[in-house]
Amino acid sequence: MRYFHSSALPAARLAGLLLGAGLAACQPNSSDKATTDSKPAADVAAATTAAPDSPGAWYRQYRGVLPGQPTDTITLHLQVWPAGTEFGGLAASYAGPDGHPFDLSGTAGPADSLTLQDYAPEHGVNGSQPIVWRLRQQGSVLTGTVGGRPVQLRQARPAGSLQLVSRFFQDSVAAFPETPGTPYAQQRLLAVLPASASTSGTLQDNLLRGLRADTVDTQPAPTLPKLWQQRLRQFTDDYRQDAAGSRPEPGDTSSPAFGIGLRYDEQQLMHVLWNQAPLLSIGYFSYSYTGGAHGMYGTSAATFDTRTGRRLRYDDIFRAGTQPQLVALLDQAARRMLGLAPGASLEGPLFVKHLPATRNVFLTSGGAVFIYSPYEIASYAQGEIRVFVPLAELRPLLRPGLPVAGGGEVTRP
Repeated sequence: MRYFHSSALPAARLAGLLLGAGLAACQPNSSDKATTDSKPAADVAAATTAAPDSPGAWYRQYRGVLPGQPTDTITLHLQVWPAGTEFGGLAASYAGPDGHPFDLSGTAGPADSLTLQDYAPEHGVNGSQPIVWRLRQQGSVLTGTVGGRPVQLRQARPAGSLQLVSRFFQDSVAAFPETPGTPYAQQRLLAVLPASASTSGTLQDNLLRGLRADTVDTQPAPTLPKLWQQRLRQFTDDYRQDAAGSRPEPGDTSSPAFGIGLRYDEQQLMHVLWNQAPLLSIGYFSYSYTGGAHGMYGTSAATFDTRTGRRLRYDDIFRAGTQPQLVALLDQAARRMLGLAPGASLEGPLFVKHLPATRNVFLTSGGAVFIYSPYEIASYAQGEIRVFVPLAELRPLLRPGLPVAGGGEVTRP
């Protein structure tokens, strides 16, 4: 289970939590100057054509052994992208052979340096003191320390994982283009797609449908440039409509003082959650600030069968009528993560007696991760909560034929 605290954490932690959104105290901290990615529509090929990474955006995997674990090799998933004028965007997670992923928050610093934080309670983290990763990129190697002990991770693409390219768009929208000192709203979009579209057409189409938040996979897939332009137009219209009530009076030559409430910020970011055949799991992260004390964010997860490109939704993963058993497994997993005794009440640490069998779930080679948005089962300060249930416990609930580790399938219990 992952607890993502917000205003109670140091600024560096919050910056990593919100993935380099350029935020402070849960509010946008973006410049009043428009910053537009150079010719985004021309910079990105159509969905049927492979394209290189956008400048400053990439996804890589690294392999190595963590201090104190002499035999178990971990795989680190690392994504970087431009995300505003103050912070660089970053998302990271890692997992060992058991397929249990752990999220890392953090920031990219100068001279190819990275600072990551592991807040996982199962790693003995107490309160707000995380295990800190301090790394520096040296060619294809990350060197540095984890918890103060030396570590070296080498860039690699494990057998069965997909090569992915990162496409990044950003733009700023003036509330009142004709007014000096006008506030600006920021919009950003990050997509990761197979590098070889010619052999992954169905998968790429379904990844793009997920970015559009399609609930079925029957509509024609959008191209990435068209999707960006549609979102930018809608965002511009909505923002200027909301801002209209703060428009200066005609003939007013004074310099109006606009509050932070008009510095809207909207982000849609695709995060790689798992990348090992026959599974690719993606988190569609969204963040929106439209005034007030803080923005809202959350991750919608999706798993794809890389053999066919098909998206595996909840009903494709779990057999009908298994929700009561799944709730019991989720309760057990939550107690393990919280360090509670078997049968202890979950109320107190959480808002609920039992974890609901959320449909917001993704698969790894070792199990499934269930994602709960802020306010869903706990306070906003506790943030997005993720619960991992091992495959060994889930197997009786899974549909026959479901792809699992090593290219195998679930058989009937």
